[in-house]
Amino acid sequence: MFIARVEQLSKVYAKPGTSVQVPALRGIDLDFEPGEYVAICGHSGSGKSTLMNILGCLDRPTAGRYFIEQQDVSQLNDDELSDIRGRRIGFVFQNFNLIAQLSVLENLEVPLFYQGVPRRERARRAGSLAESVGLLAREQHRPMELSGGEQQRVAIARALINDPVIVLADEPTGNLDTATGLAILEVFDQLHAQGKTIIMITHEYDVAQRTQRIVNLRDGLVISDQPPEPEATPQAQGA
Repeated sequence: MFIARVEQLSKVYAKPGTSVQVPALRGIDLDFEPGEYVAICGHSGSGKSTLMNILGCLDRPTAGRYFIEQQDVSQLNDDELSDIRGRRIGFVFQNFNLIAQLSVLENLEVPLFYQGVPRRERARRAGSLAESVGLLAREQHRPMELSGGEQQRVAIARALINDPVIVLADEPTGNLDTATGLAILEVFDQLHAQGKTIIMITHEYDVAQRTQRIVNLRDGLVISDQPPEPEATPQAQGA
């Protein structure tokens, strides 16, 4: 049973001002299982960001199909895609993408506001998630008053606020120092242990090795899809 699947997925971009067509994805097939922790890797131009945008319902494929929980979402209209993003997908970005004018709790409540969740329930869920990522004492602070690691914890909590079926993380440690990045990866490890499905884009070898499965892309094609090297897993290292 898959939680997400792409079949013969292709994406072609038109080069502005020309008739040139640039293929970003070239007919790839992938399944993602419930509770799986997957790294998508590849050099710049490999197609990993395009794949992430399609998985996150931020873009549509040129050809092929994309299923979430048996529903073909590849040809939905903008409103339908927005609903899928709001209810079934959680996003964690490299640059955090927090709203500077809002407190931690208010940032967490934003997705719930757009889903029409009552204020009291929004506050309850936001407070619970702030506590779960260790930010209860910082819940009234604004993003600029937080460290990079704390901001990323807010971003992770916000991604979880609607209990999504998939969490998509785009280079979530890219703007963090090594120690802070490791602390954030431990949060993802905990989410995986709790059964969350996590798909993470990363160019960092050590980050990818923490996952269950590494999908490598090159020129819009899957060139490998396999578990990490056994000796490099956190368990093998005594982590």
